[in-house]
Amino acid sequence: MRLFGTNGIREVVGPTLTPEFTTRLANAIAGTIPVGKPVVVGWDGRTSSRALSSIVSSTLALAGHHVIEVGLLPTPAIQYMVVRLAAQLGVVITASHNPPEFNGFKCIHSDGLEIPRSAEEEIERRFADAPSSAVPYRSVGEIGVHGGGAREYVHGVLARVDATRISARAYTVVLDVGNGTAAVTSPDLLRRLGCRVVTLNGHVDGTFPGRPSEPTEANVADLRRAVPSVGADLGIAHDGDADRAVFVERSGRYVPGEEILALLARDAVRRHGGGIVVTPVTAPDSVEEAVRPLGGEVVYTRVGSPNVTRAMLARHAVIGGEENGGLVFPEFQLARDGAMTVAVVLDRMAREGQPLDVLLAGLPHHTLLKEKIPCPLDRREETVRAFAERFGPGAERVVTIDGVKIYHPGGWVLLRPSGTEPLLRLFTDSKDPKRARELADEALVAVRASIGT
Repeated sequence: MRLFGTNGIREVVGPTLTPEFTTRLANAIAGTIPVGKPVVVGWDGRTSSRALSSIVSSTLALAGHHVIEVGLLPTPAIQYMVVRLAAQLGVVITASHNPPEFNGFKCIHSDGLEIPRSAEEEIERRFADAPSSAVPYRSVGEIGVHGGGAREYVHGVLARVDATRISARAYTVVLDVGNGTAAVTSPDLLRRLGCRVVTLNGHVDGTFPGRPSEPTEANVADLRRAVPSVGADLGIAHDGDADRAVFVERSGRYVPGEEILALLARDAVRRHGGGIVVTPVTAPDSVEEAVRPLGGEVVYTRVGSPNVTRAMLARHAVIGGEENGGLVFPEFQLARDGAMTVAVVLDRMAREGQPLDVLLAGLPHHTLLKEKIPCPLDRREETVRAFAERFGPGAERVVTIDGVKIYHPGGWVLLRPSGTEPLLRLFTDSKDPKRARELADEALVAVRASIGT
């Protein structure tokens, strides 16, 4: 039984994600580690997260584990605390950027990385077989609380950048928290970096009343208007669990995540005199064009932060990340980290003495288009196969790391099943915006015809 997608487990609360499901999952997780080991539990601000965390903590304690609740925190902060508290495992209750009716679970290894697929499979086996992990009454574990996680995490981020240099610039920043967990860390981080902070959607609310949780260009329209309106140097937006950050230039232009990835990858490769950059197959060719002249090499993976971080660990990468704003800085931790991304971007601006738009102007530029196509779960794989059969013959190159990526003259098109929703995700990339649009339109017609929509 497959439970885990590209980034943990995500289900709709009520129909699928029930108290019974949660208890059974927590029992399965509990049985994968030795009795008596410490386990960190943290959660996001969704309406169901606190209740689900209580079920998880109680089930783990009844299995004999010592539970340390770190509370409502960004996912990367919880990963950071797993290592600091020397826990055997971490459980994060979050559905990241999914709509508010969803919630889910991520499991964190003792090294702070999301658990590998082999560990996910063990949990899935135990979930299916449902052996009890409960222990006798004398062996029941305790549930403790550690309340300093937000402060410790912010201090950890600050230690990786030149806070004095950034503070000297006295930047004005508009921060769109998106009613997510960044509310407990990012405003404090920015103020400690000497920024004047104007906040939007700055309180935690699991219904996401201010905007949808995913910080796409359309969803952060208020931020794009606010940045030039207040004369800010930069705009920042997070997703629901703050493992991603996207940016808005002083003019109000939304910066696609792949541009930040290319900028910071080039900087990391330059500082290291070369090195490996890890990114999923969804990244545009501009990342490779940015780092190759400096001795950088791009290693491509399947989509999903566990795939990226595990490949980074194996290849000793200097940086990694996805085109959606989820970047990984191995010198801090092998986790997608929105706050660390914010600090590094400000550090780069302060070091160069240039605004973000000027820093981005020197990068290779591609147009990366993204489309979501609703598709029943049982039709996704056959639709991808049909797409490959139609567009693969005669292509310059076909890559099947994740879905199918087909290179045509002047660009490429990628179709893959979503790992978190009943969708197909379509990506097209080209130096020519018109060519990118042509590839996307042609692919959309074919995919919708195949599905019957």
